[in-house]
Amino acid sequence: MQIGIIGLGRMGANMARRLMAGGHQVVAWDRSADAVRALTADGAAGAGSLEEFIAGLQAPRTVWVMVPAGDPTEQTITTLSSHLQPDDVIVDGGNTHYKDDVRRAQALRPRGIHYVDAGTSGGVWGAERGYCLMIGGERAVVERLTPIFQTLAPGQGTVPPSKGLDPATTTAHLGFVHCGPAGAGHFVKMIHNGIEYGLMQSYAEGFDILRHASSEALPPDHRYDFDLAAIAEVWRRGSVVSSWLLDLAAIALREDPGLERFEGKVADSGEGRWTVAAAIEESVPADVLTTALYTRFRSRQDHTFAEKMLSALRAQFGGHVEPR
Repeated sequence: MQIGIIGLGRMGANMARRLMAGGHQVVAWDRSADAVRALTADGAAGAGSLEEFIAGLQAPRTVWVMVPAGDPTEQTITTLSSHLQPDDVIVDGGNTHYKDDVRRAQALRPRGIHYVDAGTSGGVWGAERGYCLMIGGERAVVERLTPIFQTLAPGQGTVPPSKGLDPATTTAHLGFVHCGPAGAGHFVKMIHNGIEYGLMQSYAEGFDILRHASSEALPPDHRYDFDLAAIAEVWRRGSVVSSWLLDLAAIALREDPGLERFEGKVADSGEGRWTVAAAIEESVPADVLTTALYTRFRSRQDHTFAEKMLSALRAQFGGHVEPR
């Protein structure tokens, strides 16, 4: 198929290369001329402007948007839609809030422009491993784009379908799935990333406990000096806690056992907050995911006011002196 890609950052450019390797024709545009030139050298049809980009696509057009979430995506889709025609498709592959997807789909529908939200997981490894895709939009339009999704996704590979799954009724075992109407794909991706917060926090806390097992606060015969990289490696093999995140932890600990190049200030890209907000709207308790999100907030501060209050109260009722 032919597909246009707007946004040639780490994810967008890698996705374009994977599509080209799969035999698709890619027309590419980015505000960075250098990014366009780099992809053109790899076989894409580059465009110097949005107008040139649109002119290079055959109707009905498919345009995949991979720019930062929020205002950049909103502005790009608004500008892009003014150049498109009925039966063209806009695919938002970024981390957009699902409510924005619903609004955009409703706004584009009277003009006959289709909107598809594709929650995309795979990061910088996706070019090699493939991308897990969670897709929302009209079923007929999603089915039209199946060759694109099939190329981007990892495929079944050596992982057999789950017991009882009928491969004839779904594409989930191939690494992509139609989740429902507009917004459904990004809703599932939002929860995916919320779970990711919790998993990452669990690994982080577990390895922190292991690291401090040699603390002088412990009795001498209760101290252990663990090789964290070796522990991560052995857990990768046959353990119930094995995962790709653990694979990445093993790599990080082998490269930098003390994680000296990191300061520990952890950002959040929005999906964790949205997951907690969705849990509140649905009255669903989400203790672990909420705590994981708040821990990221905590990581960006030296000391919170709450911690100062704790010290003040301890000094008031017990005369406890804050350690220097």
